[in-house]
Amino acid sequence: MLTAEENAILTQTGPGTPMGSVFRSYWLPVLLSRELEVDGAPQRIKVLDEDFIAFRDSTGKVGIVEPRCSHRGANLFFGRNEKCGLRCAYHGWKYAADGSCVDTPTADPDVAEKLKSKAAIRALKVEEYGDIVWAHFGEGDSALPTFEFAELPPEQRFVSKKFQQCNWAQAAEGGLDTAHFSYLHANINGGEKAPLLRGRGSNEPPGTARYRWLIEDGTPRFTVLKHDSGLLFGAARNADDNQLYWRVTQFMMPNHSLVPNSFPGDMNQGNSWVPVDDRSCWIFCFAYHLDRPLTDQERERLAGGSGIFAQVDENYIPIRNRDNDYLIDRDLQKHSNFTGITGISEQDAAIADSQGLIADRTKELLGQTDLAVVRFRQMMLDAAKRVELGELPHGADRPGAYLVRSGDVMSGRGGDFTQLVQERFGDLAGKTLESC
Repeated sequence: MLTAEENAILTQTGPGTPMGSVFRSYWLPVLLSRELEVDGAPQRIKVLDEDFIAFRDSTGKVGIVEPRCSHRGANLFFGRNEKCGLRCAYHGWKYAADGSCVDTPTADPDVAEKLKSKAAIRALKVEEYGDIVWAHFGEGDSALPTFEFAELPPEQRFVSKKFQQCNWAQAAEGGLDTAHFSYLHANINGGEKAPLLRGRGSNEPPGTARYRWLIEDGTPRFTVLKHDSGLLFGAARNADDNQLYWRVTQFMMPNHSLVPNSFPGDMNQGNSWVPVDDRSCWIFCFAYHLDRPLTDQERERLAGGSGIFAQVDENYIPIRNRDNDYLIDRDLQKHSNFTGITGISEQDAAIADSQGLIADRTKELLGQTDLAVVRFRQMMLDAAKRVELGELPHGADRPGAYLVRSGDVMSGRGGDFTQLVQERFGDLAGKTLESC
C-alpha cells in the first residue's frame, strides 16, 4: 500500500513533477521507425504530457520538435516537410531536425540572419535503434542504453506498439506481476481452471508442462535481486519430480521489462511503457530470436496479436479496449476461457484498465506474491528522491547494464537463486547482482 502522496509521485510524469524528472533522465521510445517516411507527413506525438511534432527529413534524419512556430505560434503539424526541413504553412518559416530556423522568407535578407538565430525551437535529442525512434529530454551527452533485441540483425526481431488507456505504472505492474498468469491467462475445462496449453501426458517436456505448473501452483515464491540497471525477479513454482519451475523477469529503469516464458531456443519478448499523460501510455513491444530469423508466419502471428502483442488497428489502437469492454464473451468465460477475453495482451490491458485510469494504491491489501510490485515501486520512488537531490536515478549513467536477458529455468529445491540465474544467463543476468 502507498500513501496518497506516494501514489501521486509514482503516477504523475508531466513537466516539473518528481517522476517526470526521473523519466527525463533516460532515453525513451517514442515512435516506431516505420511510422515516419522521408519527406512524409509530420506526426503529432505526446510524451510525458508534452506535445511534439516528429518528422523525417530528406536525408532520413528524424526530428522531434515543439509544435509551435516561433513566428506567430502556428502549429507545425500543418507544415510542409520539404527539402530537409519543416516549413510552417502560415508564413513559410522553416525548421531543421535540430530545431534551428533555416529560413524566414517574410524578413528582408539583412534582418533574416538575426531572426533565424532567435527563432530556433526546442528539439529533443533523437536516435534510431532497433527499429524504434528514441528521444531524450535532458542535457549533456547521455548514451543510449544497449538492448539485446536491438543488437541483433533486423530479421531476428519484430517490433510494434499498442495504446493503453490507463496510467503507465499500473500497466507496468501488470507486466512485472507474473503471479497473475495462474489465473488471468488460464483456460476453463469442466468448470475448473485449466492450462493455457494442453500437455501430452507422460514425459511432458518443460516447455509444455509449465502451463500445467502455472495452474497447479498459484502462489509462486519470489526472490528479488538488484543490478546496475534495475531488478531481476524470480518466481518459483512446484514442478514435477520435486523440481522448481522459475519464471525470471527483468526490469530496467525506468520503464522496460523482459518477460519470462522462454526456455533456451524459444523466442524472447519485452515491453517498454511510455507515459502519454497520467491517464494513458504507449507500450512498445519487441520479440526476438537469438539464433535465427523470424519466419513470415511468426511475424504475421505477432502482428495479428500474440503473447504481449495486441491485435491493433492501423493507428496501433487495440481492437479490444476500454471503450468496448474488450469484447468480453461471457459464454466463453463460462466454458473455456477464465476471463472471456481473447488474447493475453488484451487480458492484461482489461484488468489493468479496470483499476481505474489512475489506480488508487492507498486501498490495496498486498501479499507475498506482490513482492515484485513492491520492489518496483520502491525503486521508482527512490529514483524520484535522488533526482530531487540533484543525483542521477538508478541506471541512467550505465547504458551497458541494459544488456540483460530473462526466461525460464528449472532447478532442484534449496538452490541459490543468484547462482541459478548466473548459470542460466551468465553476465546477462545482470551486473553486480545483490539481494533486494
